[in-house]
Amino acid sequence: MSAAPKVRAYVPADEDAAVDVWSRAGRIAHPFIPGEGEGERERQMRQTYLVHADNWVAEIDGRVVALLGLILGEIDGVDSGEIGGLFVAPEAQGTGVGRLLVEHAATLHGALTLEVYEKNTRARHFYTRVGFTEHSRRTDEPYGEVLLKLVRPAPRA
Repeated sequence: MSAAPKVRAYVPADEDAAVDVWSRAGRIAHPFIPGEGEGERERQMRQTYLVHADNWVAEIDGRVVALLGLILGEIDGVDSGEIGGLFVAPEAQGTGVGRLLVEHAATLHGALTLEVYEKNTRARHFYTRVGFTEHSRRTDEPYGEVLLKLVRPAPRA
C-alpha cells in the first residue's frame, strides 16, 4: 500500500525527477507542440522555470510524482498566484496529487490563475473540477494554439 501523497518545496536535487515528470506528462498533454518534453523546451525547463518559479513537488513513497510551478500573477488588478505549470506523472494521475498541489497553491496565494491549451481537454476538465473558470483567450504565438486563461477566486474565509 502506498503512503499518502506529500507536498514539499522543490529542491535542486529534484531536478532530474521533476524534468522526467514534466517531460512524460507534457508529451501526453501537448502532442500538438513540436518537441514537447525534450530539446530546447527541456533546456528552458531546467535553466529558467525550475530556477525562477516557486516550485513545489508531490511525492508518494519518497518519489516525485508531480510538479507545480508558481509565479506572482494578477486577476483584474488583484495579486494572485499564477500556476505556471502543473504536471503529474501519468501513473499518478487520478490519485489526488494534482488537487493536493492546487489546494497548496491556494493556501499560499488565495486567488489563482493559469493558462491551459484549449486542446488539452483532460487538464481543462480537471481545472473545472477544482474550481477554475474561463476568464479570457489568446493565441500562443510560437505554436498558433489557443490558450485559455482560467481563474479561481480565493476561498471565502
